[in-house]
Amino acid sequence: MTDAAESRFAPYVGRQSEPIVVDVERGHIRRFAEAVGDTNPIYVDEAAARAAGHPRIPAPPTFAIALRANDPRGGIELDWRKLLHGEQELVFTRPLYAGDRLTLVGRIAAADVKQTKSGVMDVMVLETIADDSDGARVFVARSTVLVRR
Repeated sequence: MTDAAESRFAPYVGRQSEPIVVDVERGHIRRFAEAVGDTNPIYVDEAAARAAGHPRIPAPPTFAIALRANDPRGGIELDWRKLLHGEQELVFTRPLYAGDRLTLVGRIAAADVKQTKSGVMDVMVLETIADDSDGARVFVARSTVLVRR
């Protein structure tokens, strides 16, 4: 990234969405595993999950993408036709399990400018932060988007 100009999204860094509470449901985990073609029995069978060392049915790691926080970009003028998804990252402190109750908060974590072959782009890093009912962090999903100028 470059210091050539400030991103038009820089004033919004740190902005957070209103929290939303979601329950991780066994049926949602099963449907997600089926949709991605993951036939591992730990995602559908409590006995198989326990035999594998889990306290209850775990969710596949990419299941976290299906849990959406409220969007912190409300009120920011965006031309969605010029938005590109650049990168996705999931950082877990523990697995997700059926029965978890999570509080999700969306956050604009960073903004910058990048010079590319096709011109200058604004870069925005969005995070979904998930804490369990005890307030412990479960995961952070980080998404980098680019917006063509």
